[in-house]
Amino acid sequence: MSRKCITIDRQYGSGGREVGKMLAKRLDIPFYDNELLMIAAEKYGINPGIMREHDEKRNGSLLYNIAIMTNGQYDKVNQPYKIFQAECDTIRRLADDGPCIFIGRCSDYALKDKCKTLNIFIYASAMADRINRAGNVDKIEKKNIERFIKQKDMQRKSYYNSFTEKEWGDMANYDLCLNTSTLGYEKCVDIIEKIYRG
Repeated sequence: MSRKCITIDRQYGSGGREVGKMLAKRLDIPFYDNELLMIAAEKYGINPGIMREHDEKRNGSLLYNIAIMTNGQYDKVNQPYKIFQAECDTIRRLADDGPCIFIGRCSDYALKDKCKTLNIFIYASAMADRINRAGNVDKIEKKNIERFIKQKDMQRKSYYNSFTEKEWGDMANYDLCLNTSTLGYEKCVDIIEKIYRG
C-alpha cells in the first residue's frame, strides 16, 4: 500500500513550509498549513482570530488556568483543546478526500489510525540559515530574531508534547528527518518524493 498523506513538522525558520509547498506542487496534491485554520474555523464556528491566536500553542500553566477559572473565564481554559479537536477532525476529513500534505498542527497524531502516512521532520542545523529565513519571511528585527526563533520552537514543542504525549523533534517519532542547512530545499523535496513514490 502506498503512502497516502505526508505530515511535516519543522523547526521555525528551517524552511519546512517551503519544502512542503514545493513537494505538493511536484506531487500535484493539496497542501495545508494556515489554510487548515480557516477550514476548521468555518466548519466548527470558531472565530478565525481565536484560531490564529491559539495556533500551535499550548494552554497556560496550571496556575494561569486556576487564575482564569477563578475569574469565571472557563472557556479560555478549554479553548486550546476545542481548537486542537477541530484541527484534528479537519485533518482527518481532508485526508478522506485523498493524498495531501499537512504542515504541523500534530497532523501525524491526528492521522495515526486514519491512513498510511509519511511523517517528516525538517530542521536546519545552522542558526544563521534560520535567522535569514525568519528575517525574510516575518520581517523581524535582527536583534530579536534568534530569541523569536527559540520561542516559536518552544511553543511548537510544548503544544506537540502536551497533545500527543510524544516528543516534538525526536527522530524516533518520524519516518525521516532532513536538514535544510546541508541539503537545501530541492534535495529535501527529491528525497521525500522518492520515498513517497517508492
